[in-house]
Parts: sequence; structure tokens; C-alpha cells
Amino acid sequence: MTELIHYSLVKPGEDREIVLSNPLFAEYSALRNDLLSGLIDAFQYNLEQGNGSLNGFEIGQIFWREEDGLQETEALAGIIGGDRTIGKWSKSGREEPITWFEAKGILESVFRQLALEVEFQPDRRDDRLHPGRTASLWIRGNRLGIFGQLHPQLRREKGLPDSVYVFQLDLDVLLDSLGEDEVLVPTFQPYSTYPASDRDIAFFAPVKISVSEIQKVITKAGKDLLESVELFDEYRGENVPEGQRSLAFRLIYRASDRTLTEAEVEPVHNKVREALVEKFGVNLRS
Repeated sequence: MTELIHYSLVKPGEDREIVLSNPLFAEYSALRNDLLSGLIDAFQYNLEQGNGSLNGFEIGQIFWREEDGLQETEALAGIIGGDRTIGKWSKSGREEPITWFEAKGILESVFRQLALEVEFQPDRRDDRLHPGRTASLWIRGNRLGIFGQLHPQLRREKGLPDSVYVFQLDLDVLLDSLGEDEVLVPTFQPYSTYPASDRDIAFFAPVKISVSEIQKVITKAGKDLLESVELFDEYRGENVPEGQRSLAFRLIYRASDRTLTEAEVEPVHNKVREALVEKFGVNLRS
């Protein structure tokens, strides 16, 4: 991603903006309260100049007003909407915009390299973002930031393509989490020399239930034998009940001291199935 730099001074227009009492220019008489507005404008400007879609990020100060006074913090934000690959020879010059999952994966890969466990929760607070494709980010109960796709109405107003995603993180929360001992001093996890046993599970689930909620229930039910759980398929459309989606997960079971038998894996896997039905009322397909 390309690093961008914007002025902290912006045009006034929002209630929470801090307006300067003696500005040098009326056009730049307020302090910005987020980085996203500048990144969206930069994306639009690049398109209008014929430079194509932009993958950019910015680190800078943001300011806002609260009941107890003025607040300031440093934020890290980004906008993603460019081609998913480098070079277009194999695609006849056509761009292939990045998908929601690929954009989310960029953030997840960074968090994974930093050894941070970040939770994504549905969020609808920012009206610039798509209400069904926006998530707040959390680290151990602390709000880290937000990630989502631009709202269709905003995209139309600014002439932007469909696949544009933004994120903003509180840099202080991120750095505080990186400073904790369990992150600074990694713990060695021994590799098992015994083979794994994998199982797939597929079901219809209400759209309002997030994948992270489902993964938590699966992990809790699988307990010590469940090594990993991964979503590998999602489908909405024909033959899927209205208001639901078809999800398929791959579960990997493994023990560190022995090769698991069918008699050991099957009862645990059945507990996972039962937990999903009991907690979410899913309609199991496999």
C-alpha cells in the first residue's frame, strides 16, 4: 500500500469537529476527526486524474470534542480498492478489484504477524460504510477500530467503483497491545508428530449470526482435541432458505501424544454439531 499524507486542517462541516477561533483560511478552519474522509477524497482524485484505483494508508493525528474537553490521538487508516495482482498482461488490461474477504485478509495477515488476536464484530455506526459489510475491531475488550466497505450511496455520489474498503485503527490501542508480555515474548508451541483427522460440517444459518460467533461455539465444544476450524465455503441463493446462508467449515482434530481413532473423534464432532443446533438452531446438511 502507498503511504499518503494529508493536512490535519479540513473544511468545517461536522458537529464534532473542532473549529479554530482564528484560522488562516476559512477553507481549512477545522481539525479533522478521522482519516477516512481524506483517504476517500484521495481515492476519488486518483480516479479523476486517470491513475486508477488506490491502495493507500496514512498515519496521523485526529481530534474530537467530548464533554470533558478536547481529545487527540494517533490513528492508522487505509483504503483498498485497487487491482488484486501486479501487472495486467494475463487479463487483457482489465482490473480485477479486490474482494471483501481479500481486503479483510490484508488486515488479518498483519495482525497474525504481530501475534494479535483481533475480533471482528458487526457494526452499523458509520453511515459512510455498508451496514451489512462493516465490522468493529476489538482486542481483549478494547475497541481497536473499524473495517468495512463504502456505502453504495457514497460510492455513487463520488463515482467510485463497487469494491472499495476502508479501515481505521487506534494506534495507541494497537501499540499498547503489542507491549504486553505474552506478545513480546512468544511461547514455543511443540509440533505434533501424529497425523490429524479432519471433518467437514455444513449447515444453513441465519445471516444475522456472524462467522466469529459460530467459530467460538465450535472451538468451545471441540475443546482440547480441536486444533483448528476454518470457513471454506459460503453460499446464498437458490435452494437456500430466505434470510439464511449456507456455511461449510473444516475442523482439524489432533492429539500431541497419539494418533486419534474414529471412536475418539466422532463423539467430539457430534458435540460440535449438537452445540451448533442448540445455540443457533442451524439446519445441519452434513
